[in-house]
Amino acid sequence: MTTNKVKQIHDFGQSIWLDFIDRKVIASGELQKMIEQDGIRGVTSNPAIFEKAISSSSDYDADIAELAESGISNEEIFFAVAVSDIKKACDLFWPVYNEEEVVGADGYVSLEVSPFLAKDTQATIKQARQLWQEVDKDNVMIKIPGTEAGLIAIETAISEGINVNVTLLFSLDRYEAVAEAYIAGLEKRAQDGLPLGQVSSVASFFLSRIDILVDPFLDQKGLGELRGQVAIASAKMAYQIYKRVFSTDRWKKLAEKGAVPQRLLWASTSSKDPAFKDTKYVEALIGPDTVNTIPMDTLKAFRDHGDPASRLEDDPDGAARILERVEEAGIDMSAVTRQLEDEGIEKFNKPFQDLLDAIEKQIRPNTLI
Repeated sequence: MTTNKVKQIHDFGQSIWLDFIDRKVIASGELQKMIEQDGIRGVTSNPAIFEKAISSSSDYDADIAELAESGISNEEIFFAVAVSDIKKACDLFWPVYNEEEVVGADGYVSLEVSPFLAKDTQATIKQARQLWQEVDKDNVMIKIPGTEAGLIAIETAISEGINVNVTLLFSLDRYEAVAEAYIAGLEKRAQDGLPLGQVSSVASFFLSRIDILVDPFLDQKGLGELRGQVAIASAKMAYQIYKRVFSTDRWKKLAEKGAVPQRLLWASTSSKDPAFKDTKYVEALIGPDTVNTIPMDTLKAFRDHGDPASRLEDDPDGAARILERVEEAGIDMSAVTRQLEDEGIEKFNKPFQDLLDAIEKQIRPNTLI
């Protein structure tokens, strides 16, 4: 019998999480099957994933109707049904989280704060606390965007012992600032004499969207041979930052008290350019102490024809040179990553608004939306 290709990735020190959730995948036993057969070790969700789940099935209708009678807002209705799904998924992943070798190494399920709060630090902190309490599971991660406003929210949440999945990271500078926020949050806990070992975080670095935006510029600048390489080069450089930041004396003091590094998580790993292999962003970045969150179609593709091997640390000098050539050609990566962050917020705001509209339409079917 052939070894499952997805499961093999784990042999190289990388955890595979599923970038998808809905009630059907939980209730049907399909998610449990993926935990067993593919070695899936966590789940990530976002507003677009929930919008699709709620709008494209009747699985949530009865809950929405019942919640609507209590007079709460449409956003509160959404979070109530989302929290219910997240709790069930957390229970499914509890054995993974509770593995004896390293308790809390994996088994996390992520739930995102409202994307409408991406630029509001205090509202983000408030909702992160609320969702953490409502889910009330040690293996939930609250997703907070790595915007400038998100940095203080991340540090605060970590200092309070809330697991955080930092989302929407595109730039190396911002990634380093996020790692700094994580460390600062742990230092606050240490100063207060609080335990560090049960606090966990990942920094979600988005990939394919970088290439989608940069590749047309490369063509214009006569650098067409670098198409599809900038995102991977950026990720490899982020990993070099990760290794540096989590090997300092400052970090070692926290590690001695039980702190675990904030792992890099590769997100947006489906190939959006049909010219590229559909498993490209998974294969290129397999390496130790990292996570890759994979959409269902990419998971199936990798299971069928993926090529598992450790490549993340291949030729970091070459990766640095690719980014240098891009800058030398006059492509401003700071501007590119700023644009990607703004677009990323909008890409979550729109489905979230669509979701609230769909709930409104269901509650009041005669309302024109």
